[in-house]
Amino acid sequence: QVQLVESGGGLVQNGGSLRLSCAASGSILRVYAMGWYRQAPGKQRELVATITSEGSTNYADSVKGRFTISRDSAKNTVYLLMNSLNSEDTAVYYCKAEITSRTTPLFILAYWGQGTQVTVSS
Repeated sequence: QVQLVESGGGLVQNGGSLRLSCAASGSILRVYAMGWYRQAPGKQRELVATITSEGSTNYADSVKGRFTISRDSAKNTVYLLMNSLNSEDTAVYYCKAEITSRTTPLFILAYWGQGTQVTVSS
């Protein structure tokens, strides 16, 4: 069984910063790509940033230059540093990881965290 647990969300003022963390645990064999997605009220879930196991990153245009994704592969943890936050960044942020586990060693499955709320006040 694999679990992803996010932390670091909260309420921040316009222009402020937050750092999200997501740790994967359980019967993990290998963690491949990891990423962050977000869903604002009334909107579809959208990609924020991803990072491969080799460290290559990809960002949504709306967060380029403001957000930085990183990972600690030894800890199976991914981070999202968010700077210059504005009201458009208010959403529930979800972590996703592509993982092979001891119960499914031949398949790379996508796992999601429970989400963490980020609210930017003006």
